[in-house]
Amino acid sequence: QVQLVESGGGLVQAGGSLRLSCAASGRTFSSYAMGWFRQAPGKEREFVAAISWSGGNTYYAASVKGRFTVSRDNAKNTVYLQMNSLKPEDTAVYYCAADLVWERPTSQYEYDYWGQGTQVTVSS
Repeated sequence: QVQLVESGGGLVQAGGSLRLSCAASGRTFSSYAMGWFRQAPGKEREFVAAISWSGGNTYYAASVKGRFTVSRDNAKNTVYLQMNSLKPEDTAVYYCAADLVWERPTSQYEYDYWGQGTQVTVSS
């Protein structure tokens, strides 16, 4: 069992930066690959980024590649999402999720545990 708590969301102007954190409970954090997803009002939840157990492999959605960076610190049971050059279209609730298998890291249906989400709002 893993419990996930996101933090770091807020209101930022276009072009600005935010760093999201996702703190995990439990001693098996390093056994889980981690993903970030987002959901904007009226839209389906979409993949943003994912990182493997060791942090050696990462995936990004095309819309955020080059602007967002996912990382993890297994000693702190925390995964991060550094978001730079933010755009109004990045406005959404951002969720972190944990995945034991990681066969399809871009698919939300593969993930086993989810956080409650944190709101990111980018003003133009």
